[in-house]
Amino acid sequence: VTVVDTGLETMTGGRVKRIQPYVGDETFMLTYGDGVCDVDIAKLLEFHRNHGKKATLTAVMQEQQKGVLNIGGDNAGYMVLEPDIFDYIDGDDTILEREPLERLAAEGELMSYMHRGFWQCMDTEREKSMLEKMWASGCAPWEVWNQQ
Repeated sequence: VTVVDTGLETMTGGRVKRIQPYVGDETFMLTYGDGVCDVDIAKLLEFHRNHGKKATLTAVMQEQQKGVLNIGGDNAGYMVLEPDIFDYIDGDDTILEREPLERLAAEGELMSYMHRGFWQCMDTEREKSMLEKMWASGCAPWEVWNQQ
């Protein structure tokens, strides 16, 4: 595990750009740190490899309208990206969810993997409390490693 200090003022695209030396020319996965999900990572990666595009976003259907995707679902924040993504990011001020992903979509290089399982963001104290209660009760749907 490599932790990269990207700075407080760096936008999401700039943060991704700063990991380029560690990624090299490999396909990589990216997520935000504010949600939990039971997405099958192996199936997500298989989907990505099968379509051959530069980027895959995991999308979920939810009641809250937080996403920026216009595909009938919201971005769950689990992504599979090819190193070409670095060419779409200018620098620290780049917002990944804007110009880079919008450009990939316009070029037909962005696919959406529809996840119909559990996903929950943790943006508020109420959401944090709810997830902590689920964890404490032993009923945390994202804890897939103990379900083998």
